[in-house]
Amino acid sequence: MKPLVPIAASVVAATLVGAFAVVRLGGTDGPSPERLAMGRQLYDANCAACHGVDLEGEPDWQGRRADGTLPAPPHDETGHTWHHPDHLLFDITKQGTAAFAPAGYKTTMLGFGDRLSDEQIRTVLDYIKSRWPEKIRAAQADISKRSQAAD
Repeated sequence: MKPLVPIAASVVAATLVGAFAVVRLGGTDGPSPERLAMGRQLYDANCAACHGVDLEGEPDWQGRRADGTLPAPPHDETGHTWHHPDHLLFDITKQGTAAFAPAGYKTTMLGFGDRLSDEQIRTVLDYIKSRWPEKIRAAQADISKRSQAAD
């Protein structure tokens, strides 16, 4: 009977890991509809005033204002958000752009770490990514994967 104990322990461990993955990732098809709805609510309350209700960003987002700041970029597929790995999107959202920009860089993007929990930030990012076309989501996922491999 002893040989069955390691096998049973392996089955239990695999089941627990699989269950955690489904709960943590919202199932195999991405975040759950409830998570995306929460992400939308958090986005609307914290991000939409600058980045637009439809993730469209501010007009002329690539041209500097008189004060040297850039308007808020779109978070839809027309912007550059999807060009960044997940960890950088999270860090910028939490700490603000200035934490990652060269000295003297002017920005109006402050961090949300004092207003949103880490999980809430991830939920907002899940919502933003859910709005991208599949091709863009796949490209951004690849950028994230390559960034992890480089670390």
